[in-house]
Amino acid sequence: MVLKTFGWSFAITALGLAFAAWQWGWEAFGIVLILSILEISLSFDNAVVNAGVLKKMNAFWQKIFLTIGILIAVFGMRLVFPVAIVAISAKVGPIEAIELALEHPDQYEALVTDAHPAIAAFGGMFLLMIFLDFVFEEREHKWLAWLERPLAKLGKVDMLSVCIALIALLVTAMTFATNAHISTGHADKSATVLLAGVAGLITYLIVGGLSSYFEDKLEEEEEREHEEEEKAKAEGKQVSAVGLAGKAAFFLFLYLEVLDASFSFDGVIGAFAITNHIFWMALGLGIGAMYVRSLTVYLVRQGTLDDYVYLEHGAHYAIGALAVILLITIQHEISETITGLIGVVLIAASFWSSVRRNKRLELEGASARA
Repeated sequence: MVLKTFGWSFAITALGLAFAAWQWGWEAFGIVLILSILEISLSFDNAVVNAGVLKKMNAFWQKIFLTIGILIAVFGMRLVFPVAIVAISAKVGPIEAIELALEHPDQYEALVTDAHPAIAAFGGMFLLMIFLDFVFEEREHKWLAWLERPLAKLGKVDMLSVCIALIALLVTAMTFATNAHISTGHADKSATVLLAGVAGLITYLIVGGLSSYFEDKLEEEEEREHEEEEKAKAEGKQVSAVGLAGKAAFFLFLYLEVLDASFSFDGVIGAFAITNHIFWMALGLGIGAMYVRSLTVYLVRQGTLDDYVYLEHGAHYAIGALAVILLITIQHEISETITGLIGVVLIAASFWSSVRRNKRLELEGASARA
């Protein structure tokens, strides 16, 4: 099972590292390896959240997620995205941006750093909305019950998550404007932060809304098909369960890609602290992205989320922490190590809570049988 799921990841890792050593030497080999580990550590919570969505899809769309999806993740976010933000920031063409990255890496890094406020605002708002919609929803299982119960009650207020997200964006933009004015006499970036944050919010609402719409449509179809399935079972026919397909699966796939893009912001920006070489960056982060994809499918096929009910909670709290961190990094630097550790700690804590819950249920079940 492990080899089947992670086989492509192992192969890409071996080929990628070998190519880096052959093409650029052992220094490149080491940097690509470090970037791969960085991407995996920063994106583990992404895999957990992705698994919660992917388990709703059928086998075909899971394969699409691992094939076409990985191409979008690697080439879109890990290669095209850094070039695109430089091209937009420097007002140059994509080819010129690539030449800039190869021939003037320091200037390229400066341009990417200059674009960070907009990147962080967009990604921060998108991730914040995911977190808020999760904690404001009534759920059967509650990890931090003392916090989740009152939040679920507050969630009955319409559009509360949107209002809180917009307030957070306004506070961030105003604080950034004040600090920018004090330090440089300019507040130009505050408008950029505001617009980028609104764009992140709109992106979430559009993609998430379309996903929910087609999920609802599919649920209606499933209800109509339920009676036919019951009849088929009564007649002795084999009935197999399938996941979401068609338009519903397509928009969930789109949602996953946008989610992956938002999670990739910190990895892409953090990679510049290690290297300015755009192709080393793309290769290292691409290898890491492969493992995130494989881990997502592994979690789905093993039913890990069903066995460890608090894992999804931990991942969403990690998303909330990352959203806050992204908004803070608009003005202050935060080590990628801290960002990665927060996610790992939250997920590890939720996993341990799930294990304790399962053991408690086993003991209660044994006592009841006795």
